[in-house]
Amino acid sequence: MKEKFKPTDKYDDIINLPHHRSTTRPHMSLNDRAAQFGSFAALTGHKEAVAETERFTETWIDIDDNEKAELDRGLQTIREMICNAVYGRELPEIKVTYFQPDEYKDGGRYVEKTGKVCKIRDYERRLVFTDGTELDIDRICQIEN
Repeated sequence: MKEKFKPTDKYDDIINLPHHRSTTRPHMSLNDRAAQFGSFAALTGHKEAVAETERFTETWIDIDDNEKAELDRGLQTIREMICNAVYGRELPEIKVTYFQPDEYKDGGRYVEKTGKVCKIRDYERRLVFTDGTELDIDRICQIEN
């Protein structure tokens, strides 16, 4: 009949032996041992990808003909004020709301910009501010003087 071992009987011959330490290789720290397996992280970048997906973007709302006509009148007023500034008057300070497309996914956000306008580039359809900011006129949805 075979003798049954108790769990402690199985390792009685080695349980009290001293732990082996190599005399030829230096002991590795726990941090270094853990770092060996860091490159196997399967979900590297996953957290950032989820955060990017959750980030909210707005969609461009196309303005109607009446609003376009009002924007054109506002741009014409700004042109006249810029021309008057040549004769010693102050450059016009305006506040515009425009749509800024998102670099990474569809949509974008509506942003307000306040500043003095120094130039309107009709051919490129750009509004230029004194601080160097340039806005696409076709993305402007509101102008306030």
